[in-house]
Amino acid sequence: MDAVIETSLPLPLYQRGKVRDVYDVGKELLIVSTDRISAFDFVLPSGVPEKGRVLNQMSAFWFRKTSHLLPNHLVESIEDTGALERFGSRMGLK
Repeated sequence: MDAVIETSLPLPLYQRGKVRDVYDVGKELLIVSTDRISAFDFVLPSGVPEKGRVLNQMSAFWFRKTSHLLPNHLVESIEDTGALERFGSRMGLK
């Protein structure tokens, strides 16, 4: 099984982070968790297969679990590795 190090979707790329790629889908952002590994602010050349899937599932679980305590930006989790998220302001994202 190969690790997903980089994504290429037919959407405007908003930002490529250390482990997530962010795409602009209008009023919302699509955040895709990849299998990249970051250690001490350095992205390693190889990834861990399925890391992005696990990272996204854990994040979605906790966003849903705590949403009654504090509203969050998660709109929905998409196909295990993506999350559609809504931000009131995009300040600080770039």
